[in-house]
Amino acid sequence: MKIIFKSLRKKIYLLILFFVFGKAATAQTLGGNAVYNFLKFSHTPQLTALGGSNISIQSSDVGLAFNNPALLNETMHTQLNSVFNNFFSGTSIFHLSMGYKIDKLKTNIAGGIQYFDYGKMTETDASGNILGLLHPKDFVMQLTASRKYLQKWNYGSSLKFISSNYGNYQSTGMAIDFGLVFKDSLFSAAAVVKNIGVQLKKYSGTEELPFDLQVGVTKKMKDAPLSFSLTAQRLHHFNISYDDSIFNANNGLITKSSFFDNFFRHFIIAVQLFPISNLEISAGYNYLRRKELNIVNNKNGLNGFSIGTGFLLKKIHVRFAQAYYQNNMTYSQFGLSLQLNEYFGLGKFGERIAW
Repeated sequence: MKIIFKSLRKKIYLLILFFVFGKAATAQTLGGNAVYNFLKFSHTPQLTALGGSNISIQSSDVGLAFNNPALLNETMHTQLNSVFNNFFSGTSIFHLSMGYKIDKLKTNIAGGIQYFDYGKMTETDASGNILGLLHPKDFVMQLTASRKYLQKWNYGSSLKFISSNYGNYQSTGMAIDFGLVFKDSLFSAAAVVKNIGVQLKKYSGTEELPFDLQVGVTKKMKDAPLSFSLTAQRLHHFNISYDDSIFNANNGLITKSSFFDNFFRHFIIAVQLFPISNLEISAGYNYLRRKELNIVNNKNGLNGFSIGTGFLLKKIHVRFAQAYYQNNMTYSQFGLSLQLNEYFGLGKFGERIAW
């Protein structure tokens, strides 16, 4: 009877999860029309190298669980992940997260924080009068839990507390993510719904969180140390192109998005190569980023592409990534993952998952 009850409880949980996916998909929030857009930022170099978002890659990088809670697994037990970013205009971004497995509950948990410091700047009123210095900052604290279902499924959820402070304009909010992953030998598929939540304290008026519905697949080659990923983002709205009619009219620009242009804006493609043991090379292409950041009638170089590498040693994983935003403009990210059970004798290192 106890076994039947546990099985029924798990099935009910999954049904609720799929219901939330379907219900949330009715949201219509577009980029630029939501608050807390810093929640879209990639939290770990491996994610940045893969194009900025990937929900199906199998790895022991606990930073990926910040993006899809269902990727949190037992190999991340006692892993401490810290990430440092070299962003634009003196912006400092820090990420810290840690995973832990609770054997008695058969549950993996993780906690983390992402902090954005935009530095100090002059504060003025609408007339340009100097009022003093402004020190804007954002952060999100996240608690994640995941469990295994049968042999090939993993499901998880994350609870987020969000804070944004821009001088006199302050806001706080709460959000939840739900994720589901299926893994079978050389293939992995995932779905995640992000940022279902509310503002506890609003800037002004009614504002929505940057909701996102994503699905993704990853395929490992049978006879080669190579894997390919395809991630589809913002599936709750087909046309996600931005058209500033006033700007276009003032600058004599004519923009018209075709069906195929709108279609491909949803996709991120990525590849990972493991040429030798303990060496990881990743690359990605984000078509939406390229289209949004391209400058008309100008060379845009590798805008939309990203690349990274990882050295997966016994006690420490070192990763570095670069993303290209415009010609001669790159964003760099450096991360360290320490397996604390190796340093303090808490157990065997959770090595990278073997496909």
